[in-house]
Amino acid sequence: MRSIEQLDKNFEVKTAIEESLFFTNCLKAPFQVCGLISTQDGFVRMPSAAALHINSNIAALHKNTAGGRLRFRTNSPDIAIRAKMAGISKMPHFPLTGTAGFDLYEDNIYRGTFIPPYDMEDGYESIIHLYSQYEREILIHFPLYSDVISLEIGLCQQASLLPPIPYCAKPPVVYYGSSITQGGCASRPGNSYENILSRALNIDHINLGFSGGAKGEEAMAEYISGLSMSAFVYDYDHNAPNIQHLRDTHPNMFSIIRAAKPLLPVIMLSRPQPNPSGEEKLRRSIILNTWQNAVASGDKNVYFIEGSMMLHAFGGDCGTVDAIHPNDLGFMCMAKFLEPILQKILF
Repeated sequence: MRSIEQLDKNFEVKTAIEESLFFTNCLKAPFQVCGLISTQDGFVRMPSAAALHINSNIAALHKNTAGGRLRFRTNSPDIAIRAKMAGISKMPHFPLTGTAGFDLYEDNIYRGTFIPPYDMEDGYESIIHLYSQYEREILIHFPLYSDVISLEIGLCQQASLLPPIPYCAKPPVVYYGSSITQGGCASRPGNSYENILSRALNIDHINLGFSGGAKGEEAMAEYISGLSMSAFVYDYDHNAPNIQHLRDTHPNMFSIIRAAKPLLPVIMLSRPQPNPSGEEKLRRSIILNTWQNAVASGDKNVYFIEGSMMLHAFGGDCGTVDAIHPNDLGFMCMAKFLEPILQKILF
């Protein structure tokens, strides 16, 4: 039987790279890498010393490049990547384009995904033909659930290469939470809710979502409290092993961050479940109670978002892949719910 690529050329994965392209390490100026820290072993979302100190999941997943972005300007009609990767995630309910693909946006318009071959082992190369030859802004979103050791960008010979237009002059928004925060299960990186918001509001951000590893520990709260940020969004309900754990840690995380950042806008989310169970409603009440106590104490820069309402915006139970993790529709619902709140806070 012929493969789908033979039956339909639109499913063909483009990996052939023209020899005429000139490749440059993405760490060299004027490229700008956002949301990631570069180390000699590859990219990370937080320092390894801090990650190893918190829990084993974060130690393993802090090298996943969720929230990472590469920004630059060029007039090259073709753009290619050469990615060296490790720890590639493959899941039955999460597309490989989301876990290991790179998305390309041209002047904030999605133009394609550098699609990874399914049999990839330690990275891949891919090309997108844009055809346009005017100078424009290029944004490349990094994979959500894989480790990227290095990334090179291929441009046409003699093409321009300039710094990107800066984000708004504010520190990043920091997001902390579970696999949903990390981006599971978006079909491609650009569709995680934080990346949608980053493009919509022209803001930088840091993704500290960790599958199974976001448990609100004091060590994580202390690390986050030391970051420069314009707002903090936290949602780790799914990873709290039980109700008592959430009750013990949720207000404590807020207290640690508030003590370090008295004026920082803090947004608390309950889980984005459109049809919450009895236990999920109890968890929601704990998060709501943290918010209510903060407001009662006079805090005017704390916000609560009812997670069950987010997907009801226009997704409902069509907004997840497994009754837990949002799909692209679910993430768009989350972004649309958060956008006016962040717009009000930041601008």
